[in-house]
Amino acid sequence: MSFRFPHPTYSRTVLQPAYRDAQAYLYGPMLAAHEAHALMLAHCQIISQDNARAILRAVAHLREQPAEELGYQPGVEDLFFRVEQAIIQEAGADFGGNLQLARSRNDLGQALFRMAFREQLLALYDDTLRLRETVLHLARRHLHTLMPGYTHTQPAQPTTFAHYLAGVLSFLADDQRRLAAAYASVNRSPLGAAAFTGTGFPIDRLEVASLLGFDDVIASTHHSIGAGDHLTDMAFAVQSLAIGLSRVTRDLLFLATQEAGGLHIHDSFIQISSIMPQKRNPVVLEHLRARLSRAIGAAQTVAIQCHNIPYGDTQDIEDEILPPLQEALQTARDCVSLYTDVFATLTLHQEHLRRRAGEGFTTATELADTLVREAGLPFRLAHHVVATLVQRAVQDGVAATDLSLDRLQEAAREVLGREVALSQEQFQQALDSVHFVEVRNGLGGAAPQATGTLLDGLAQGLERDRGWLFTARHRLAEADRRRQAGVQALMG
Repeated sequence: MSFRFPHPTYSRTVLQPAYRDAQAYLYGPMLAAHEAHALMLAHCQIISQDNARAILRAVAHLREQPAEELGYQPGVEDLFFRVEQAIIQEAGADFGGNLQLARSRNDLGQALFRMAFREQLLALYDDTLRLRETVLHLARRHLHTLMPGYTHTQPAQPTTFAHYLAGVLSFLADDQRRLAAAYASVNRSPLGAAAFTGTGFPIDRLEVASLLGFDDVIASTHHSIGAGDHLTDMAFAVQSLAIGLSRVTRDLLFLATQEAGGLHIHDSFIQISSIMPQKRNPVVLEHLRARLSRAIGAAQTVAIQCHNIPYGDTQDIEDEILPPLQEALQTARDCVSLYTDVFATLTLHQEHLRRRAGEGFTTATELADTLVREAGLPFRLAHHVVATLVQRAVQDGVAATDLSLDRLQEAAREVLGREVALSQEQFQQALDSVHFVEVRNGLGGAAPQATGTLLDGLAQGLERDRGWLFTARHRLAEADRRRQAGVQALMG
């Protein structure tokens, strides 16, 4: 049995899916790149202005029709050749055939991927800004909402919900910077590298980069084609964001249980049981947990595909990298948007959390600190006294709320051989969860004033990051305006 290119199975499993991906993500960037390249070739007098005008007219004609009208054709390998075929047909072989002067499908393809994914990165960046803004508003409402803080999944010390959310906002701000760094890595132009050695034509790589909104040119023509770090930079930024949010998901799922009784997921995100009438299932958090895992997995696929391949032109980091990278970015966007609405609608059982904040001997640290401040004990001895107090209370079935100064003195006599100088008022204050939180007023502490100051700083960072996004999008829009102006000027 004999076959001509493409083999039917190759066409069905490789070429057609890649063609559909290119139609969806690369068509617009391809037309923009054709315009910029034609303008540059004319400015550098590599082709005549008549030649450039013929190409630009053909591109303008393609802009009038959606990418779907350029359907896949067996024997035409990809969208690049399909579009080139249309341009040559419109502009004529003499003029249309010169569009690919001083350029290769290699550097063009690398540029189109960067142009497509920079838009996806900015969209995820924008989504993350909105999530941070929503969490910030929620945190400001709960500066005084006490709750138990956990270490090793056990109640550890009293804190506030705002203090917890300030931590969430801190890692989100770090992830925002990672996204911006990934954008800087992506938004560099490989155009002019041609196959990978450059070209003998006197082109202006900087002009093409400027007309397409790139911030920089990749000087090495080899790295322009062989680079994979911009792909892994995007993948790692997605992974970091998804990992952080997945840990929050675990916390919220615990707080939403009846046993914890800490928070209430809005009814619009709740599903019921088909058999148990009492069930109120916060499945939105389970979907988030699963989808965040999916984003992490897709991003890891990107990293693995970039691993152990030749440092040069290879399909591993071309057509084959688009699906997992697109899935990673889009899934991350979906999760961030969903989380924004979850945070915007959730409510807390504040009185229940306040009671829980002081249970489980969570203020024991402050009692030890008080013995240092008021009774003059070294901390390790104070720690030993309070640990003995708690151990005896647990053995006797005495709750944290029923501790007494007499029990403390009994523990002190056992450890120190004497009682400690501590009044009833000092003892009660040391066990109070509100006092515990309020005295932790240092930088970044749980006290409402300290947390409020931290939130103010995080809000300022949010505004700076919003300004970065405005500038990035403005630069792209300005590049598009300059390119269109150049096209109009050349076309007269």
